[in-house]
Order: sequence, then structure tokens, then C-alpha cells
Amino acid sequence: MKLNELHDNPGANRKKKRVARGPGSGKGKTAGRGIKGQTSRSGVALNGYEGGQMPLYRRLPKRGFNKPNRKDYAVINLGQLQGLVDAGRLEAGTELNEDALLAAGVVRRKLDGIRLLAKGELTAALVLTVAGASKAAVEAVEKAGGRITLTAPVKAQPEAAETAAQ
Repeated sequence: MKLNELHDNPGANRKKKRVARGPGSGKGKTAGRGIKGQTSRSGVALNGYEGGQMPLYRRLPKRGFNKPNRKDYAVINLGQLQGLVDAGRLEAGTELNEDALLAAGVVRRKLDGIRLLAKGELTAALVLTVAGASKAAVEAVEKAGGRITLTAPVKAQPEAAETAAQ
């Protein structure tokens, strides 16, 4: 093979279509855009426009709801905790609260609290204080010889509301 024999694969390189370059080009005058109208002008954005027909996004019903005061938890799994214990970044006997887990790099930030889920195996006896935990995670921690304390948000007492109403 010589330098003058190098070439692209057939069809890999196409010539640019030159529009608005006179009547002999076949794409002269209006450059293939037709006469007048929105699409003949520059800066046209017709996403979702269906020629005056009611567009699809308006024909379909609205669904769902985003709760404005929803709690957003930082999630950790049992397997992550066991991996950090094995690596020596967490000690099995100490009290592990949200600040200790944050300092160990288990979570990036606390958000509205830390929630523990049961993915993975846990063999170390851990004493955890978190905002929430699944039932399976609580059972797995207790089975391994540890315990979990939940710091749930304080709810309004229903008895106090009834006495205030009377």
C-alpha cells in the first residue's frame, strides 16, 4: 500500500449540499424551504407542533404528583457497612450515629437522615443510630448481635389535638 492509494470506504464521505447558490444548482432562490411561512424563516423551533392540531402532549392526561415536603434519605446497605468494617474504616463495637457514618465516608451528606436497607450480608455486631431502617435490615443487625436505634421525627400527639378542640 502506498500513500497515494489511501482512501475512505465507499459512502463514508459525502459532499456538503450547497443551497441558495443560483437556479442552476437545483436548490437556488428559496433553498428548498418553500415560499413564506414559519419554516421558511430562520430560528424555527417546532418541537411538538402538529400544524394547529391539538398536540400529543396536551391530549394525554397529566399523571403523578411531587410531594413538596417529602423526606429524602441518604441510603446505605448492610453490605457497604460490612465492607467498611472489613477494611478497618468502621469499628464493630462503637456507637455509629449519622455523624460517625458521615466522617467514615459511608454517605456524602445526611439529607433528611440516613436510612439502612438490607442489601448484602452483615456479620459484625454494629450499634447504629439512624433515621430509618427496613424490617429486614433491623432483623439482620440483631441477628449479627448488634442493635439499631431509630431517630424518627416527632409527630403531633392526637390526644393533645382533641383536648385543644374541646
